[in-house]
Amino acid sequence: MVKEIERAGIPVVHICTVTPISQTVGANRIVPAIAIPHPLGDPSLPLEEEKAVRRRIMNAALKALSTEISEQTVFDVD
Repeated sequence: MVKEIERAGIPVVHICTVTPISQTVGANRIVPAIAIPHPLGDPSLPLEEEKAVRRRIMNAALKALSTEISEQTVFDVD
């Protein structure tokens, strides 16, 4: 589905826990997530730390959306 949305001219970011699978299916902008049961957070962390983790992932995704790319790119979560 990611490829079809991109083909329509809409940039898409695939946030995923297993980046090789995203690369295999052809996602262009890939942002690594935390873990399969909790891709955008870590419930074992205190609330403020978990919010910081989520914020970093979402900031990476927004950066990926605004970045021109010419090939598949895996963006770092800072």
